[in-house]
Amino acid sequence: MKIGFLGGCFDPIHFGHLLAAQDAYEQFKLDRLILVPAAQTPLKPNEVQSDIKDRLSMLKASVEWDRRFEMSDVELKRGGISYTIDSARHFKALYPNDQLYWIIGGDQLPRLHLWKEITELVKLVEFIFLERPGYPIKAQPDIPGLKLHRCDGHLVAVSSTELRERCRLGLSLDYFVPHKAIVYINENRLYQDNT
Repeated sequence: MKIGFLGGCFDPIHFGHLLAAQDAYEQFKLDRLILVPAAQTPLKPNEVQSDIKDRLSMLKASVEWDRRFEMSDVELKRGGISYTIDSARHFKALYPNDQLYWIIGGDQLPRLHLWKEITELVKLVEFIFLERPGYPIKAQPDIPGLKLHRCDGHLVAVSSTELRERCRLGLSLDYFVPHKAIVYINENRLYQDNT
């Protein structure tokens, strides 16, 4: 079985995340795709603003109808900084006979050598990196044993940081965020200044 994993803060989840998941799922004919929300990312220490319950609720509301996608709260339960190597070891123990793929944005390639225990990580997972169709492949990182696959994705120029700012300014999240997640954000008054 081929299992893909897409990590991130998902604070909030947006269509860029979901298009990346769908593109990788379809192009690599994955059998399963698991979204893995991070407790705290090591390279963006101030990225998470919502609590675990809110991020899981938004994620669930956005994908619960789609049988292709699953969620794992392993990093949230572990807490602290979420390192991919720890999650990859967890999933390899759960799925020892399956092929595991970690999905990343092409912008991560130049920093991949900085990932914790990268030489061990490449023994556990292959990487799928998303790029815009028609753009040349960036120089591949020189990491022994790295298995890297390009995915031509429908990359959307949107970030969770930008969406949180839109909330603070009272601007709409329509066409950026799944409707059920928008309803959750509004009902729980997420990302609004308390001043």
